[in-house]
Amino acid sequence: MPDEMMTRIIPVIELAQRGDRETARARFTELWAEAVDPLHRCLIAHHLADQQDDVREELRWDLVALETADSISEDRAADAGVAGSVRGLYPSLHLNVGDAYRRLGEFSLAREHLELSRAEIDVLADDGYGQLIRAGLERLADRLDAGKAD
Repeated sequence: MPDEMMTRIIPVIELAQRGDRETARARFTELWAEAVDPLHRCLIAHHLADQQDDVREELRWDLVALETADSISEDRAADAGVAGSVRGLYPSLHLNVGDAYRRLGEFSLAREHLELSRAEIDVLADDGYGQLIRAGLERLADRLDAGKAD
């Protein structure tokens, strides 16, 4: 059963997925100000990054999420049902950081995070989420190989 903060985070994630970025950004920002649990802070930062209009702000939040993940205990990750323990967070976090670096033209940093994500990908199941992250890694690799920052 999700804790109280998760019951507040999940609807904002759903709001963001429906495309209401402005409202989601405002609500994630409010939740960020209240959150103390590293898992909550990681999830909020991870999703807040996607709501940014400026890739530099997106990268900033992606890096906050990645740094915050290092503070999540294995017990906390298991309680929250994170796949493969805390390791289950890193493929997506590194993918997002890598893609932001790519869009900024920082190809060597993008490749570094692509490889870090690939190093952790085995923890993800071959389900919809795992397939989504694997496809994202392939897209990132293809764009880096083509030298595309778009």
